[in-house]
Amino acid sequence: MSKKLTKREDDYSKWYNELVVKADLAENSAVRGCMVIKPYGYAIWEKMQAELDRMFKETGHENAYFPLFVPKSLFEAEEKNAEGFAKECAVVTHYRLQNDPDNEGKLRVDPEAKLEEELVVRPTSEAIIWNTYKGWIESHRDLPLLINQWANVVRWEMRTRLFLRTAEFLWQEGHTAHATKNEAVVEARQMQEVYAEFAENFMAMPVIKGVKSDSERFAGAEDTYTIEALMQDGKALQAGTSHFLGQNFAKAFDVKFTSKEGKKEYVWATSWGVSTRLIGGLIMTHSDDNGLVLPPKLAPIQVVIVPIYKGDEQLEAISEKINVLVKELREKGISVKFDTRDTYRPGAKFAEYELKGVPVRIAIGSRDLESNTVEVARRDTFEKQTVSQDGLVIYIEQLLDEIQENLFSKAINYRKEYTTVVDDFKEFKKAIKKGGFVSAHWDGTEETEDRIKEYTKATIRCIPNDAKEETGVCVLTGNPSTKRVLFAKAY
Repeated sequence: MSKKLTKREDDYSKWYNELVVKADLAENSAVRGCMVIKPYGYAIWEKMQAELDRMFKETGHENAYFPLFVPKSLFEAEEKNAEGFAKECAVVTHYRLQNDPDNEGKLRVDPEAKLEEELVVRPTSEAIIWNTYKGWIESHRDLPLLINQWANVVRWEMRTRLFLRTAEFLWQEGHTAHATKNEAVVEARQMQEVYAEFAENFMAMPVIKGVKSDSERFAGAEDTYTIEALMQDGKALQAGTSHFLGQNFAKAFDVKFTSKEGKKEYVWATSWGVSTRLIGGLIMTHSDDNGLVLPPKLAPIQVVIVPIYKGDEQLEAISEKINVLVKELREKGISVKFDTRDTYRPGAKFAEYELKGVPVRIAIGSRDLESNTVEVARRDTFEKQTVSQDGLVIYIEQLLDEIQENLFSKAINYRKEYTTVVDDFKEFKKAIKKGGFVSAHWDGTEETEDRIKEYTKATIRCIPNDAKEETGVCVLTGNPSTKRVLFAKAY
């Protein structure tokens, strides 16, 4: 099968789908709308998971696990949340199959095995978790309760796309309980900062931090804090959200605590999450027409070493040198692969690792042994250098840092180029057609937001945290506005 990809400028969607499959990240499964995450793709997720898990624990959170199934009555307890997810729910109604007497060898649902209460396959876990918290929280001494879980969820999407939108996906969801409103707001904002730090420092993906408009916020939340990233096709990606839930879930599930003053009060809540959608964001932020481009901090293989040799004797001499280098790199925490497969020629290996986005490639042959050098190629710029084997480990360490910084810088420059400030609707439509973020005044009404979406398919991605107070008029209605918001077409 040809490894050549469709060019991004010819068909961005096709390029993305081909890249995910050809780079061995994931593939569609036998279950409609669900994906199989292949080892290379899962290795990226594991790296993401490890860093995020470390960051969560450093901010005082603990991991737990809650059931996949949610009794329908619990799911319905918080009305806005239930209404918001109702159309995406998968529901279990029976618990057993039986042989079909009319069709030998086939199975059918056993009508006698109907559940007393239907079970919702979790689209999100607030209901089952807050029902559990009722038994965990009695006193102010039990607060704050800072819990995270790594899990899968099911949202029955009709139109799916690998990593970006699938019927089942992997994620983490934090659910916390607090004694005061202020503590809960601080928590929700803190987790937005954690997500932003991860996106920028590990994914090399710049993000805008902001709050969602009322129509875009999480069902059942009072405020949704978001990080928004810009992809290479000019569309925005909601990369992570953190929600201040107020006391909505506490009241729905009667979760109260005894305060220091001896009063019974409802707790204040947050929830927050990121998912395997981040892998889609990683791909679309950095990759090119030749394949994946991965930031070193999240690359499963940071350095690949390809020997160029004729015969076992040359390979043995190269291996003796390289095995020492591999050990030194691994001692520095650098993941490295020494590819000695004799079933592929060096050129084929180069193409494979280019497609898979390995940040640094080292090639070494018998002549390099004699000259005490290696050839080092970097994936982000395709630059090649002949480098002395002396001090090579330090050189590679510095190069990986340089690649990480370069990818972030390139993404920042792209976002700057595709962020447009407009003051009238004619300019707005032109900017939306160009793609990217459009900064414009909005009168704050859902009606205006809906009309803009109807006319342009653009939505308010967020009201930026750093939006300046300024007198202006709405880009559509001309009504007064006090700050600009960010619009874009989005995934």
